Amino acid sequence: MTDWRDFPKLELHLHLEGAAPPPLVRRLAAEKGLDMVGVFDEAGHYNSNDFTSFLRTYERVSTVFSTPDDYRALTEAVLTECANNGVIYAEIFLSPTSLGYDPAKWTDYLAAIEEGADQAEQAHGIVARLIPVAIRHHGPEQAVIGAKTIMSVPRGRMTGFGIAGDERVHQPKDFAPAFKAMAEAGFRLTAHAGEFGGVESVRAALDDLKVERIGHGVRAAEDADLLVRLAAEGQVLETCPGSNVSLGVYPDLASHSIGALLAAGVKCTVSTDDPPFFHTNMTSEYTELEATFAMGEVQFARFARTAVQAAFCEPEVKANLVAHLDKSGVPDA
Repeated sequence: MTDWRDFPKLELHLHLEGAAPPPLVRRLAAEKGLDMVGVFDEAGHYNSNDFTSFLRTYERVSTVFSTPDDYRALTEAVLTECANNGVIYAEIFLSPTSLGYDPAKWTDYLAAIEEGADQAEQAHGIVARLIPVAIRHHGPEQAVIGAKTIMSVPRGRMTGFGIAGDERVHQPKDFAPAFKAMAEAGFRLTAHAGEFGGVESVRAALDDLKVERIGHGVRAAEDADLLVRLAAEGQVLETCPGSNVSLGVYPDLASHSIGALLAAGVKCTVSTDDPPFFHTNMTSEYTELEATFAMGEVQFARFARTAVQAAFCEPEVKANLVAHLDKSGVPDA
């Protein structure tokens, strides 16, 4: 089996609190006297066995981060772990709910997140951009409030806007006002869909939210017409195979739709979503894809170069990323 740790990778689908290392969470919780009973299993991992329990544990973990210094440490730790697995560029989802809707708090927390990203870039060369997201199960009104708050503070590394949370409640069209406002302000758009919401959630995200990327999107493989549309429009899916298997979207990796999506000409990238929750990292994602689908350097190069094209970053950053891939000998796939 090939060691893919040092192969240059780009990650476009990563939640900040969802990537929090368990030791950091335990330390901060102990310092603050927070009750973490039920958050960790007997092995010390995050305790979640389905989507509902995952969301519940995720939101409890998020409560540990309550100061700018917490977020600085979290950001640096997350990006350091990414860099240790060959990631040269990462886009991180931020939730206005977890950071607070007060613009002053946003300003302080975002400054700390920027500082953490600066430190990781200086130490490891990894470049980060930020994508604030509305939380679907918190409702459309909160999404509008979040959008206004996001636009009220210095943009910094924030380049996109999206929606995450429980796909089983509300409809994408309910969030169209927030997405329209963010697009008009120059933010690029993505949305979680086609994970637990099925085929129609992908269509709705494309039609009602006007996104240019889909988070997950793997259920699109269940509809031949949608596959044709995605391929024809060049839509990019931010696939997270390990996450999908862990949460039961597929019973095992061999059943995952990524092979069918690629065979249909749909552009895909690979990410970890919430890696410590799903016992994964970017190295293991690539290792498992090689073992299950016989993917190798050519396909992994396609993932990297597709991610560069789809990344929500400035042209000069893209040029630097392409140069990095070229210098590293990544095939121009």
